[in-house]
Amino acid sequence: MRCAVVGAGAWGTALADLLARNEHDVALWAFEPDVVEAVNTRHANPRFLPGAAIAPAVRATCSLGEATAGAELIVYVTPSHVLRTVLRGHRDAVPGSATLVVASKGIERRTLVVMTDVVREELPGRPVVALSGPSFATEVIARQPTAVVAASTNEAAAQLAQRALSNETFRVYSHDDVIGVEVGGALKNVIAVATGIAEGLGLGFNPRAALITRGLAEITRLGVAMGASRRTFAGLAGLGDLVLTCTGSLSRNRALGLDMARGASLEDVLARRETVAEGVVTTQSAHALAARAAIEMPIVAAVYRILFERHHPRDAIAELMSRELRAEVDS
Repeated sequence: MRCAVVGAGAWGTALADLLARNEHDVALWAFEPDVVEAVNTRHANPRFLPGAAIAPAVRATCSLGEATAGAELIVYVTPSHVLRTVLRGHRDAVPGSATLVVASKGIERRTLVVMTDVVREELPGRPVVALSGPSFATEVIARQPTAVVAASTNEAAAQLAQRALSNETFRVYSHDDVIGVEVGGALKNVIAVATGIAEGLGLGFNPRAALITRGLAEITRLGVAMGASRRTFAGLAGLGDLVLTCTGSLSRNRALGLDMARGASLEDVLARRETVAEGVVTTQSAHALAARAAIEMPIVAAVYRILFERHHPRDAIAELMSRELRAEVDS
């Protein structure tokens, strides 16, 4: 197929490489001219994916129109906070018959909608698929066995994405719970910040396990309130992605939590990063969604206070442990 990948960060580059090695015709759109030059001349992306070799068939461009012209499958992998702006910049260049795959993870801060809804609003009339699951880009491009989920209310679109991306090291499962897959993929970043904070405070495996487990309960609570199936959160886009992001050394959100626990301000941490830690914006969105739905999300609230109200991490942990006793399972 003729494919376009919009966004040349680590994940976008890995997906472009994957599609090219699956023998699709792939154009990769990058905002940064140096990334375009490196991909086209050196088959590398040292800025966002250092040390990785990219399939020579991947063609990079700074022109959105050129990237998406004639594409049958378009994969969006921009940071969540710029996705709507990017979409508005090339509405006329997107074929009406294209299947749109959203690999960006997040919840838009202003509207509190998931990324597939952003795409549907800006590019109506086309099938949309959410791609999510436990998948560090460096391991995907190194051909480490990986399993993810392609979710859509359009079964044919989910299966099209599944076939296009799957190979002997990258397995894609189809799904129909778009909201559940999106909420799981977005909210796990907030819990990863929390586990990074705990690790940065010198806490051990017990508190990490508690944060992951109770974090999953919070993600499920919000997802169900938004219309998702509870079962989705026991799968790859829920528990799978959560465990990876909370424990893996490659997790940007976990690393951000580590820095915060060691005394850095959020402004300083963000200023010295080239890549985006989606958990920051998603913490704001999740906090607002919890208030709107009137549901309890104490870990999300604690991370919010640490990031945006300069609450001391040790005080936040103590407050979580001293909350009123309750049953583990929601009634």
